Amino acid sequence: MGEVADNTPVIIGVGQVSERIGEPSYAELSHMDLAAAALKQAFADAHARRSLPQALDTLVAVRQFEQSATRYAAPFGHADNPPWAIARRVGAHPERAIHEVVGGDRPQRLVGELAAEIAAGRSKVAALAGAEALSTVRALLARGETRDWSEHRRGEAEDRGPGLEGELGEIATEQKRKYYREPLEDRGPSYGNIVDLTAIRHGIAAPIGGYALAENVRRERLGLSLDEYRMEIGKLFAPFTHVAAANPHAAAPTVRSAEELAVLTERNRLVAEPYSRLVVSRDQVNQGAAVVLASAGEARRLGVPEERWVHIHAVSDCAEPTLLSRTDMEQSPAAVSAISTALEVAGTDWESLHAIDLYSCFALPVFNLIDAFALDRADPRGWTLTGGLPFFGGAGNNYAAHAIAEAVARCRAAPGAKALVGANGGYMSKYTAGVYSTAPADWSQSRWHSLEKIKPKFDVLDAFDGEAAGESFTIQPGKAGETATLVARAGDARVLANSADPAICAELRAKKVSGRPVRIEEGEGGVNRFWFV
Repeated sequence: MGEVADNTPVIIGVGQVSERIGEPSYAELSHMDLAAAALKQAFADAHARRSLPQALDTLVAVRQFEQSATRYAAPFGHADNPPWAIARRVGAHPERAIHEVVGGDRPQRLVGELAAEIAAGRSKVAALAGAEALSTVRALLARGETRDWSEHRRGEAEDRGPGLEGELGEIATEQKRKYYREPLEDRGPSYGNIVDLTAIRHGIAAPIGGYALAENVRRERLGLSLDEYRMEIGKLFAPFTHVAAANPHAAAPTVRSAEELAVLTERNRLVAEPYSRLVVSRDQVNQGAAVVLASAGEARRLGVPEERWVHIHAVSDCAEPTLLSRTDMEQSPAAVSAISTALEVAGTDWESLHAIDLYSCFALPVFNLIDAFALDRADPRGWTLTGGLPFFGGAGNNYAAHAIAEAVARCRAAPGAKALVGANGGYMSKYTAGVYSTAPADWSQSRWHSLEKIKPKFDVLDAFDGEAAGESFTIQPGKAGETATLVARAGDARVLANSADPAICAELRAKKVSGRPVRIEEGEGGVNRFWFV
């Protein structure tokens, strides 16, 4: 391999753990138990001759859903200091402990941040670890059982918070209070890092509604009906199910055809037009993953064999404005910029990549990149290394750590080849891309690049009274019936409005919405109403 500079950051170990209810090994592990087990696996994966836990100077805990100001309460309690809860379980005493911000992009971005810290000489051995145990939580609650997963751990930690500020943070906090009293209520908002308050008021608080609005922009541009577009999603995701079926950590290891994924049935019910249940991120998982990095010099001192090293050739991240204020709701220039920059810094291109994992909480983040880079949807390399979030599982903010673990394995199995991991957060709100290989990477200049945030294009109106032009919609089922949410353009602004009229829902499904004139009227509670004119 040749001599690598001592301050070069390398991944030396990765770990994944999982458990499925009903299997012989099922142990009802908590979030912290799963995260620590994954970190222990990552330490073992390095094959070091000296103690890695004792050498660890930096540990980052990826924030679990129950501490992310989302709709998920913590009915069994939680660790108030997650990095130290994990550290104590593995016998580590890090000098620096961090509780990371919310976002599916965070594990990939943390690899860039920690690698840069190592290259600058401020760290020698660093790790990130996270987990979700929502499957166990829901199963226990369904049986009327409880557990005590609360714990207090001493130790100084940098809590970066959930990333919600101002009025949005206050709303999220109040919602959390509600769901502590009513744990794991199926209805209820889930807050990303960048959310329009008017979207929350109009029922587009969970990502599924926001992505559905954006997905329908793409569908109408392609001239497809809802059923035709569902088949397009099915064709994209059917190969993902084959990968998931072969992955021992997958939450839903079942091969499915495009038709099974696309056709609406009682089991594959509509959750938000155009999405059926089987093609959205699966949050009910018990999964943990961890990544350990070290300087090349420290890896040598610890006796980590060089064949275990995987080099970080590039990490690049970029962010978008809110969904309603961006230029085109179906597109994410931030994701395109992050990947383009990572490929350029790594000195490679799409054709030269050996393995690829694109974040797939919904179809649109994958379609966005396929469209932007003119890629083949049926590329034989595939677009997932895990099986994707609807089938492998959407392990909260930590899914990308699983993707990185799989990428490391692919790189070790094909020395010199390059792997790409793309990690998405929010409503395609922020994106981080990483390129990996066993081939050495020169870190004499940083290979982590945070790009300038994309600027907003449209103002977003909370209230509006007058005529506007339709742009997109979604329809979400509820206990009281279906609710349609419309996005419309009013000059240089966007506005949302709702309708529960079955005739309007039918018309939305039957006809093109983009450009259609609508009448919008301000309603109670900040919720606008609309009808066609």
